[in-house]
Amino acid sequence: MTELITMPQRSTVAFGRAGARLRTLQPEHPQVYAVAAMAEQGKRRWWRLSDGVREGRVELMYRRHAAEMISADIAAEVVATALIHAIVGRVVALLVTQERAWDPGLENLWMHTDNDGGIDWAGLSDTTIRVIDGDPFAGEAGVVVLPCAEAMYVWLAHRCASALTVVQEGMVRCSGLSRRRFWSLVVESIAGTSAYVPDLARTDSVVGAQRGRRLLAAMAERGLPVRRSTGCIVR
Repeated sequence: MTELITMPQRSTVAFGRAGARLRTLQPEHPQVYAVAAMAEQGKRRWWRLSDGVREGRVELMYRRHAAEMISADIAAEVVATALIHAIVGRVVALLVTQERAWDPGLENLWMHTDNDGGIDWAGLSDTTIRVIDGDPFAGEAGVVVLPCAEAMYVWLAHRCASALTVVQEGMVRCSGLSRRRFWSLVVESIAGTSAYVPDLARTDSVVGAQRGRRLLAAMAERGLPVRRSTGCIVR
């Protein structure tokens, strides 16, 4: 549904403005929701998600956490939660506060690891921002205008799925984390971000929750198992 740009590109004004707002959500931890433009980063501790899954980086993260925790199951959930936040939690923060999105697809995402081997930041090769027709960013460099909100949610669900499904399969192989639990964590990330971030941003919490539900509905329409029985039912 989108033409991928695989070479890192310099960030645009639109990307910078969108990210600046996200960095203000938790000023003491500005990297929690924002993402980096990879063209502006060194490669130390960075790895492309598509390469990392293939090269065993997810398994290495899991084994490192499992060695330090009392429960291998908890370690699996910690790693899965970090990857899910990097893929979908960050872009949902942008979605629920600004109804904009970057590309969270498998080939576009990079992960940054801290001294303990955990993920503490994420980056993008292509920093193009998707907006809906009528958005103030429309017409700016580095912005693609989608015709309506439905197109935004369908596109975003498609791009999230490209990364989430591969990571889920990798987690099963290395840790045995069940498919049901992984997708439950995805729902928790989307629902939690939709509820929490609007308060941080001082935007409309009802609208934010609705946007989160619309993304979950679009993911469900793609056949992803995000209709769960533990509290967040997609309608």
